[in-house]
Amino acid sequence: MYRLADCPLGIYEKALPAGDWPALFARTRELGFDFLEMSIDESDARLARLTWSSDERRAFDRARRDAGVRVPSICLSGNRRFPLGSKTAETEAAGIALIRNAVDLADDLGIRIIQLAGYDVYYEPSDADTRDRFLHNLKAVVRYAEAKGVMLSMEIMDTKLMSSISRFHWYRSQIPSPWFTVYPDLGNLSAWNDNAAEELDLGLSLGFVAAVHLKDTIAVSCDSPGQFRDVPFGSGCVDFPRMLRILHTHRYGGPFLIEMWNRGESDTGAVADAKRWFEEMIEGIDAENG
Repeated sequence: MYRLADCPLGIYEKALPAGDWPALFARTRELGFDFLEMSIDESDARLARLTWSSDERRAFDRARRDAGVRVPSICLSGNRRFPLGSKTAETEAAGIALIRNAVDLADDLGIRIIQLAGYDVYYEPSDADTRDRFLHNLKAVVRYAEAKGVMLSMEIMDTKLMSSISRFHWYRSQIPSPWFTVYPDLGNLSAWNDNAAEELDLGLSLGFVAAVHLKDTIAVSCDSPGQFRDVPFGSGCVDFPRMLRILHTHRYGGPFLIEMWNRGESDTGAVADAKRWFEEMIEGIDAENG
């Protein structure tokens, strides 16, 4: 019998107190999550993971196996700093190299999905040229990932360029690869789109959804730029019951990832509360469909 509760439920690395890999894996296991999603962001410390030595890669893999924790995905947000659409040649080249190195790392470590940040540029003005560069370079990195058997999955973002699954669908029409999919963030999707449920239905109907981020947000409006992080679950604009019912209708079987950010606390009570909140809601959706 199909149950949405059977989908793997993971936690974002940045939701946990900082620590070495054994500590992070221990926290993940203690909290009862099925997996941990690695972060490779703009910081030099996390970008350095892309050039880990063989010994560092073996140490990571050993710690993961010893803890019995899966790491099936990477959240690669480092392209904010090195965007594919940059007009600065050095920055553009660094952005391409960043994704290629992430693909190589994923290939070495057995990580299946790299979540891409859908920004043509982030700290520079966006225009037709940056968007053309973004598309051209995105085609190249998808080809590279395809050859390695690593999936590149585009997150629905906090900026307009990749703010809906319909917008992703246009990019998918330009890059029709089975290794190029979408990773909807229910918070970002809902903040931008009054028809977020229909957008999610579109992605599921087309078979493009690789994984789903669980996050709440405050909607973008004429009077507000919205809020895309640190919104307590249940207090924002996301209609989680409706979105989960759509996932249930499509018999979605992929992973869920709770996206939160730790503010330096050593306590993980908020993470445990979020996990419990979602599990109870998902079980309720399953019960409705007995």
